[in-house]
Amino acid sequence: MTMNIEPTTTMVQVNKAGLFGHWWDCIKALPGNSKSKIINVTRSIKKIGQDDPRRVIHSLKVGIALTLVSLLYYWRPLYNGFGVAGMWAVLTVVVVFEFTVGATLSKGLNRGFATLLAGALGIGGQHLATVFGQRGEPIALGVLVFILGTFFPKIKASLVTVSGYRVEQLLELAHQRLSTILIGGATCMAISLFVCPVWAGFEGEYFQSKQDIEKTEKSFLQGYKSVLNSKATEESLANLARWEPGHGRFRFHHPWKQYLKIGALARECAYNIEALNGYVNTEIQTSLLFKSEVKKSCTKMSSESSKALKAISSSIKTMTEPSAAKFHIENSKTAIEELKIALETVCLEDAELLAIVPVATVASILVEITKSVEKIYESVSVLSNLAHFKSSVEPINVSPEKPPLLHRGIIKPVVDNVEIVIHDMSTDSPEKEKCSLKM
Repeated sequence: MTMNIEPTTTMVQVNKAGLFGHWWDCIKALPGNSKSKIINVTRSIKKIGQDDPRRVIHSLKVGIALTLVSLLYYWRPLYNGFGVAGMWAVLTVVVVFEFTVGATLSKGLNRGFATLLAGALGIGGQHLATVFGQRGEPIALGVLVFILGTFFPKIKASLVTVSGYRVEQLLELAHQRLSTILIGGATCMAISLFVCPVWAGFEGEYFQSKQDIEKTEKSFLQGYKSVLNSKATEESLANLARWEPGHGRFRFHHPWKQYLKIGALARECAYNIEALNGYVNTEIQTSLLFKSEVKKSCTKMSSESSKALKAISSSIKTMTEPSAAKFHIENSKTAIEELKIALETVCLEDAELLAIVPVATVASILVEITKSVEKIYESVSVLSNLAHFKSSVEPINVSPEKPPLLHRGIIKPVVDNVEIVIHDMSTDSPEKEKCSLKM
């Protein structure tokens, strides 16, 4: 009996050759793949830096914070003092460090107080469980954890309590853990506050200028849609800004709630603009006579309301009084009165009702937009008083020694002495009025 071994050996050699060939191809392609990945990463970082340079700075700040707290674990003298608990500082940086100062302070302080409370609950639960003896201690701890998890769902069962049943040096463990968490949180807050801080208040990225909007791909006329979905962003910014210390013109008790009221009025105005956009961008047969009568007033309302909104936005951004918007609001209110007069004088006997309704609806929506803009102006005026906005009008300094002249030129007297005498002036009859002039 003979066995054919040669084909099997040949197949093994072929498989080895194919495997080595595959690995060799991978090794040869490694420099090119590495180069392409490096280029992609570089382009990604460059794009992020161009879009928002603060993101790159934030990454550097997180790196600095992680490096500093890692010394608790990697530097021998600090490791001997804190031990493995030093890793809690690293985890705290990962959890607490946020993009804005307000978010970092909020998370850092909440985590510090939560850790302190959890440690107190753990130590208290441990001492309470020892009352029940060695056999009843685990049962008591389990009951306490169940009560916390059931009736207080927002309070998680303390890990110190669980570990305290197995570690005899409970106070030392709680001290190490609390210390490392406080060190990590303090490091995050210090770096966030003093190294290129990013405030959570309504900064320049919230109020975009017209030039910035025109650079985007979206149409400037569609910019109102960003206001419709801004409620969550505004509430988040306002809540985080309350945690921040006073900086610049933003005091510690800055009226952030007033911004939310302004945002609600702005969304109301945006809804009206969205309704108006639905009529403007549709081709509906309208009455040309009626349209020509109301066109001037509607155009004036639209233009003046737009100018008023720009002035209000600039007022909030520069923190100046919105006095410039008052003039445009008065003009838009005048246009409303002109529209009422035009509607009373126009003759609509021969016009069809269906041809009048679209134009009348557009005019009605413009009136509502004008009223919404006026409400926004009043709300911003309240904000300017609460936040002590600076005056937009520069005071005129007049020297008391040299009062300003109302007119330029030279006044030359005609006569030397002029005396005016008025005798018994009565309003009953103009004929009784006597006036003599002596020279």
